[in-house]
Amino acid sequence: MSFLWPQHLWWMLALPLLVLLYLWLLRRRVKVALRVSSIGTARAAQGRTLRRHLPPALLLLALGLLLLALARPVGRVMLPGAKSTVLLALDVSLSMRVTDVKPTRMVAAQEAAKSFLQDLPRDIDVGVITFAGTAQVAQQPTRDRPSLVGAIDGIQMQRGTALGSAIVVCLAELFPGQGIDLADMVFGPQRRPLNPERQAKAEAQAFTPVAPGSYKPAVIILLSDGRRTTGVDTLQAAQMAADRGVRVHVIGLGTPDGHLAAGEGMAFYLQLDEATLREVARMTGGEYHSAASAQALHKVYQELGSKVLLQTRETELTALLCLLAACLLVAGSGLSLKWYGHMA
Repeated sequence: MSFLWPQHLWWMLALPLLVLLYLWLLRRRVKVALRVSSIGTARAAQGRTLRRHLPPALLLLALGLLLLALARPVGRVMLPGAKSTVLLALDVSLSMRVTDVKPTRMVAAQEAAKSFLQDLPRDIDVGVITFAGTAQVAQQPTRDRPSLVGAIDGIQMQRGTALGSAIVVCLAELFPGQGIDLADMVFGPQRRPLNPERQAKAEAQAFTPVAPGSYKPAVIILLSDGRRTTGVDTLQAAQMAADRGVRVHVIGLGTPDGHLAAGEGMAFYLQLDEATLREVARMTGGEYHSAASAQALHKVYQELGSKVLLQTRETELTALLCLLAACLLVAGSGLSLKWYGHMA
């Protein structure tokens, strides 16, 4: 903790002087002889004696907080960013139909994502990106939770797993002015004439890379149960995110060894590319979490919800100390009036 006005800390020396003054005033009171007729009476008298010091103690503590507030203390606390965005990138490939995570991987992922929305502060924008053979924006970042729930419930599963494309679409959503074009990256920029508008977008793509994880206003949470089968290379997309300072937290749903499973009459190869997913998290300054059950998935989302977009910032604590002091003043004054009919 530091102080903006440390010279005012000298006022704290008044506290021990006030304690001495209080003790001196007690000794000046007229001593009344107390005849103790029984042990019960003695105990009751002792209780009243201890109780009489509580209101002054609360008032003294409140005064101490106010004197400390005069120095304008500053502490490092975890607070949400002023403009915060979370992008949920959800795997909607056909393998998400499998029932090894009950009731199915897809339903477990949907329920965990909706629970995550409920726990997330309301002043954080959330967007939903879905990906299978390609990636698309299911819901642009918004604070409208019902719209987000509708987007999650309306997921349609498809073939393929385009992990890298999902990250690219998230970046295009976060940085619309940088001209990030998924189609250009997949099919090449020569497929269309380079008109003035596309030329401007291409020039806008030039930027200065920043440190991984340094972009505080946004974070990507990527959930997948498989490995890339199409689209942009996963690590190439992760490098794009790292260069822009965007953290990618990754949730791996499934097992790395892989096996064949049937879902609605179809066989799916369920190998999880955990090594690549871990590398995506490492490159971008994010975290990797493994979830093999619905309960584990809920726990992962809860852990991420307590961490994403919280920034350690130096914040002045004067108002907080004044609020605590006011509560102590009210409590001390109230107890004194209730027990003795006057202020302590």
